[in-house]
Amino acid sequence: MKRSEINTLIRSAKACYHDHGWALPPKPRWDVTDFGLGEWRRFGLVLVNLAEEPEYCEKLMYARKGMTTPAHCHRKKKEDIICRWGKLAVQVWAGVPGGSPGGSFTIPVNHEPMAVKSGQVIELAAGSRVTLVPGVYHEFYPVSDECIIGEVSTANDDLHDNIFVNRDIGRYPGIEEDEPAEVRLLSDS
Repeated sequence: MKRSEINTLIRSAKACYHDHGWALPPKPRWDVTDFGLGEWRRFGLVLVNLAEEPEYCEKLMYARKGMTTPAHCHRKKKEDIICRWGKLAVQVWAGVPGGSPGGSFTIPVNHEPMAVKSGQVIELAAGSRVTLVPGVYHEFYPVSDECIIGEVSTANDDLHDNIFVNRDIGRYPGIEEDEPAEVRLLSDS
């Protein structure tokens, strides 16, 4: 990704957070990714780490329509994905997408058990959440033009706990420095 694209996405996220009443903490810990695929308009996400504790973490994320967080699951992490503003689609699978059919399974949506079929898309309105346990594959993307997405989870380990279906995915983007950075990213050394 170009640093200018990262700066633009951070400015867009800041404006969306501000316009919809989401105050950021002092010195927010920013993360922007194209998942190493070089197509942030198709596969991308902006994140702010709000809490990073040994037992739990919280993130506030931003995505534009067309930006997908690709299919993955976690080895250990249990998480709630929450639509904080806009409308969010979350596709879930009982096993590896494209593998043998997973059939139906139950997943909590707004704390209520919901029977879903493997590969089903769950649309979340603002305030709604889905709870994902280790091994449940999922991807998510905005249905609205922009979306503010929350994540509350057990301890986070992006480098070792994420299992992406696409083995070419890398967690952090390569950055082409075409202008000065407006903020320091988690991946900046």
